[in-house]
Amino acid sequence: MRGIGGCITLIVVGAVLTFASDWEMESVDLDLVGLIMMVAGGIGLAVYASVLKRRRTAALPVVEEHHRDGL
Repeated sequence: MRGIGGCITLIVVGAVLTFASDWEMESVDLDLVGLIMMVAGGIGLAVYASVLKRRRTAALPVVEEHHRDGL
């Protein structure tokens, strides 16, 4: 999953598993799986935002000035 949409999807699916489902599985704790998905989505959003912020910073052009002394 890439981008903001994938991260938000992880958060939403994790929230549904944690708070809105009453499914029972014998060997899997779905509440914990949902929490892990929400944390992973939050970390993904933070990483994506920091990368996006770095991409948007404009680099100032380098201007070289040459001074010629007239003789």
